[in-house]
Amino acid sequence: MNISEYFHLGKTQYELDFIDINLNSDMPLFIDPYYLGTCEFPWAVDANRTLESFFSLLLTYIQSEQYEEAHYIFSHLNEPNETRLGLSKSKPQGRGVGPKDTERIFENLLRSKAIKSGVVEDIEDFRIFVPGIDKDKMSDMTTNIIKKHLIKYTQNQCKLWNIPLLAQVPSGFYWDRTNQIWKNEYVETMVINEQKILLVPKRIASYSKEYTPQKYLQHFVLNFLQDEHLSKDSHLVQVRRNRKGVITKRFVTKKSILNELGFITKDFLADFTKKHPQIFGKFKLETKTQIRDLSNEELSPDILTRIINHLIQSLNQVKPGNDDATKYHRLSVGILELLFYPHLTSPIVEKEIHDGRKRIDLTFDNAAESGFFYRLATTYQIPSQFIFVECKNYTRDLENPELDQISGRFSPNRGKFGLILCRNIKNYNKVIQSCRDTYRDSRGLVLTITDDDLINMLMNYEEKGIDYCEEQLMQKFRDVALS
Repeated sequence: MNISEYFHLGKTQYELDFIDINLNSDMPLFIDPYYLGTCEFPWAVDANRTLESFFSLLLTYIQSEQYEEAHYIFSHLNEPNETRLGLSKSKPQGRGVGPKDTERIFENLLRSKAIKSGVVEDIEDFRIFVPGIDKDKMSDMTTNIIKKHLIKYTQNQCKLWNIPLLAQVPSGFYWDRTNQIWKNEYVETMVINEQKILLVPKRIASYSKEYTPQKYLQHFVLNFLQDEHLSKDSHLVQVRRNRKGVITKRFVTKKSILNELGFITKDFLADFTKKHPQIFGKFKLETKTQIRDLSNEELSPDILTRIINHLIQSLNQVKPGNDDATKYHRLSVGILELLFYPHLTSPIVEKEIHDGRKRIDLTFDNAAESGFFYRLATTYQIPSQFIFVECKNYTRDLENPELDQISGRFSPNRGKFGLILCRNIKNYNKVIQSCRDTYRDSRGLVLTITDDDLINMLMNYEEKGIDYCEEQLMQKFRDVALS
């Protein structure tokens, strides 16, 4: 049974920002610190700073031979079960960092040539160079360190979907980067069958298949060694000849190099990297271009056509007015999640600003690395680290107060772009003129999205994807900026 089924949300994975985990078994997904470090949206950046804070202090302790202090902060990295992510195939139990594993891994850290030589630069490098650390253990370590961020994310998602939280639950140890200590406190969190549950943004989930010692060895280390043997004309060089006996090709096989080297250890990779740091730098740089976001299709067996038809039908059934305002609001969140994932993530409902004097219906983190939401800041100089959304289930047209209200919440630090979802606009010229006035006065950019707009994007999404949806926003932007 999934989270959505347990709480009767009536939502599919396409409509949810978090991984809709199975409560009875772990999902083979991971929180990969390398992937997390490449994500540039606010939630991920903040979590990565906490990760870097822990790693920096641990490395300082080890390299300065403060082993007791290093052991103390490392000893808190036990196996978490709250996320239901990992490799176990039945009941959630994980194959990550248990107490004995923690001690063994710590001893490996102290013995590691990579640590002593300074080859390790980031926490994800542990997986490449430190024996006994694989993707499951890296994911568990990362989960422990950023647990407070996951707790806050879980609280926000529960508030968004009206999922009950249990108060006064021990959080479990998490890393407090401000004070650089482990903390444990009482929090509100999700509890199911007396077990704590932490939700994970699907935007940071990974199969963790790219940043691995195997790929570093196979595609970078061995490639370099092949070239080196060829340049030295070593005994491993083989030749191909044509029928006349003329050499047409000289080559060295990776298999022959491996036979020559014998068993490859992580210490070998550390020694190699110490001598040839540019190869490891190339590996890190090229790996960044290989990793990608998980698609909803990979996370869910649900049939997209059925989901789209259901959302269109549901939108048509919601009546304008106060009585169905909450229903419209939650339906809109799911539609926006489907249409604009992975560019928008981490929705928060009714975000308070200015000491609670103003409220915003929704905020999304802008996680776009291309497309319309990416270009807002990079091309059009519109601050947009957060995307503001207001859902107006009105029976009338939008008026100036609604447009002024959302633009009044803009700021360079929060962002100056917002979407207003409404049911219909009868006097489009009047509304678009108000949006133009706001934009031309440099107060920000506000775009309106009606039911017809949402239905149009939904009907074209399966064939044309997010690009089509963002092109509709771009056309609206042109109407505001160029008319």
